[in-house]
Amino acid sequence: MGLVMGTFSMQSKQIASYHKDKADDDLEMTMVCHRPEGLDQMEAQTNFNKRELQVLYRGFKNECPSGVVNEDTFKQIYSQFFPHGDASSYAHYLFNAFDTGNTGSIKFEDFVTALSILLRGSITEKLQWTFNLYDIKRDGYINKEEMTDIVRAIYDMMGKYTYPVLRTDAPKQHVDAFFQKMDKNRDGVVTLDEFIISCQEDENIMRSLQLFENVI
Repeated sequence: MGLVMGTFSMQSKQIASYHKDKADDDLEMTMVCHRPEGLDQMEAQTNFNKRELQVLYRGFKNECPSGVVNEDTFKQIYSQFFPHGDASSYAHYLFNAFDTGNTGSIKFEDFVTALSILLRGSITEKLQWTFNLYDIKRDGYINKEEMTDIVRAIYDMMGKYTYPVLRTDAPKQHVDAFFQKMDKNRDGVVTLDEFIISCQEDENIMRSLQLFENVI
């Protein structure tokens, strides 16, 4: 869990830092395939102010001039943050979590709504979003296979420089420990309530959530 939350923090720091000098630029909404909602509407729907939305949009448009990003482009962008590992699998799951409408593309509204939750949302909102990430089948439950897929993708993404002596069974052991703690009624799946309660009981996870505060 700490790794999952930390990767979002790293990405957001890069975006904010790289584009902070462009904060005074106007929000450009011409010559694109998709024009995002107005600043006033997005400010009302998120926890960002207009200046922050401008910064985020400049970064988004710099990488996605058409106004939307497909999965292949998303993977290319995300891989830049993890050059020593293979980020493709984790980027796939992350893309699906951002693409809430299952359209096959991410609009700026999708991107900024997710960041609003992860950076400025309540603890419960952040955990609900993370549960969604793990719930690959979108059936309202997390099974051990889904959790293993996500954790293995995280290990692959971080690469050998982060885990130089990592055993091949480490993701499975990681998941076994977490799943045993989370599956309160031992029915083989983790519900949203079980997930939230378990995470709130784990100090390491709660500390990782604090990484999002004051990033932008």
